[in-house]
Amino acid sequence: MASVETSKPHAVCIPYPSQGHVSPMMQLAKLLQSRGFFITFVNTEFNHRRLIRSKGADFVKGLPDFRFETIPDGLPSSDRDATQDVRALCDSTRKNCLAPFLELLAKLNSSSHVPSVTCIVSDGVMSFAIKAAQVFGIPEVQFWTASACSFMGYLQFSELLKRGIIPFQNETFLSDGTLDKPIDWVPEMSNFQLRDLPSFIRANNPNDIMFDFMGSEAQNCLKAPAIIFNTFDEFEHEVLKAIAAKFPGIYTIGPLHLLTRHMPDCPSKSINSSLWKEDTSCIEWLNKREPSSIVYVSYGTVTVMSEKHLKEFAWGLANSKHPFLWIVRPDIVMGDSAILHEEFLEEIKDRALITSWCNQYEVLSHPSVGVFLTHCGWNSNLEAISGGVPLICWPFFADQQTNCRYACTHWGIGMEVDHDVKRENIEFLVKEMMEGEEGKKMKEKALEWKKKAEEATDVEGLSYCNFDRFVKEALKHG
Repeated sequence: MASVETSKPHAVCIPYPSQGHVSPMMQLAKLLQSRGFFITFVNTEFNHRRLIRSKGADFVKGLPDFRFETIPDGLPSSDRDATQDVRALCDSTRKNCLAPFLELLAKLNSSSHVPSVTCIVSDGVMSFAIKAAQVFGIPEVQFWTASACSFMGYLQFSELLKRGIIPFQNETFLSDGTLDKPIDWVPEMSNFQLRDLPSFIRANNPNDIMFDFMGSEAQNCLKAPAIIFNTFDEFEHEVLKAIAAKFPGIYTIGPLHLLTRHMPDCPSKSINSSLWKEDTSCIEWLNKREPSSIVYVSYGTVTVMSEKHLKEFAWGLANSKHPFLWIVRPDIVMGDSAILHEEFLEEIKDRALITSWCNQYEVLSHPSVGVFLTHCGWNSNLEAISGGVPLICWPFFADQQTNCRYACTHWGIGMEVDHDVKRENIEFLVKEMMEGEEGKKMKEKALEWKKKAEEATDVEGLSYCNFDRFVKEALKHG
């Protein structure tokens, strides 16, 4: 008779190899493990090495029913402690990951120490996993880790080509008003302009790797038996309704970090997937601050900027006279390491903390944080509303332009920074958000969304029930 371990359902979870994708997949994997699944979490070899540097070799040994495995990403070997080049990584995962992933599944199925693989949960931009599941004849689910509104945006890429909007007529499209053209064929995306679609349309080349990759991966998701979204119905109601009309097999189960609060106290609860070492001292620093007094600034894991823009952000924050916690990754400045000058450091020494990485969800849940200056990545948006914190938005690329548009219009929780950053603009927005009438309204709206997000993920809430349904229907368990 099989042991308890080998008779469990076995989910193989494979995220796209970037922190913003690894984190929500890890939350989902832990939730599945708490429901009785044996988990194999598949990192690329590059990210596995980063995880060891961040957490130590013992961490990746895993637990009896939560194991880590690796596949190569197809890129030249590197030990750099930073996110890889996104274009090269997307191109390589699409071309090179299916064969090693099939080998890994075969290895797992032939092992007497783990249960046979019963399902695959794959990142929405790793659609080779759909083919792998077909080979093994098991259920497969695509996990779109970004917003539903950005998914709808990516689905428009083929329509842009069909309508002759892409490629743009000439190179002046960035500044001549072309990007102000309204998108009037997607009723659920009201008051949208070309500039609000995911930024890869700006490549002005239908054969551009990122335009082709993201447009086709979004379409590939529709070939899967089911898609899950890390969102909740009320937050993206209109666009979710439109996606469900095209593709009924969707499950909204977010925000996942709020859903995990119902997990029983089991060993996997403490597994943290950060690829950077986190500075825990910032929580002690926040503990000494007044409620809603701190500006928290972080641009996520991929955003890079010029040294000029870094300087403008720095002096805008300093000139606002509000205390701030600023995450400055070593690789934040394009092709260089970030340098903040002595004069600036002297100016802010008694009212600011600058560090290279932190546990963002803990920071945004802290009562002393009053506003979040962000790149508008999806995890950041969800963590902000879960903490009831409004946004100052500086979208960098991909889905962030779409998320920014929704934050500033549909959700009423954000104000946007001019793309060409000027210190006066930063100073104005910080003061308005921390002291002004608009800022007060947005804080109230953020607190309303916090309440709704908590209700969705409470026991018997819609996201909670959808997760139950997802396990039973899509993963054929229970």
